Amino acid sequence: MSERPENIGIKAIELYFPSQCVDQAELEKFDGVSAGKYTIGLGQTRMSFCDDREDIYSLALTAVSSLLRKYKINPKDIGRLEVGTETILDKSKSVKSVLMQLFKESGNTNVEGVDTVNACYGGTNAL
Repeated sequence: MSERPENIGIKAIELYFPSQCVDQAELEKFDGVSAGKYTIGLGQTRMSFCDDREDIYSLALTAVSSLLRKYKINPKDIGRLEVGTETILDKSKSVKSVLMQLFKESGNTNVEGVDTVNACYGGTNAL
């Protein structure tokens, strides 16, 4: 019988926000909705958005490569990679599959995991 793994869990977390953003009070005016719908109702003052050179793959690659570098994580030490998203670009290729290119050089091609595509729940499930 094999030993149970030790020292597992979340070792680090990384976030990436696109540099483009819109002021939510201005967006309320532009959209013609009541004042406070976004700023009070959603509690947002600004909202980031992707430009035409960014997509779910580039956002995820940026976040994961930054995480590996910043926290000095050896790609060989990763055994599971969960992706939470509400965005699908290619229905036949997961974001996790794209992220695997970050592990190729280390020789770690045996990383388990899946994409969970389900709005806010995707991120919660990934955790």
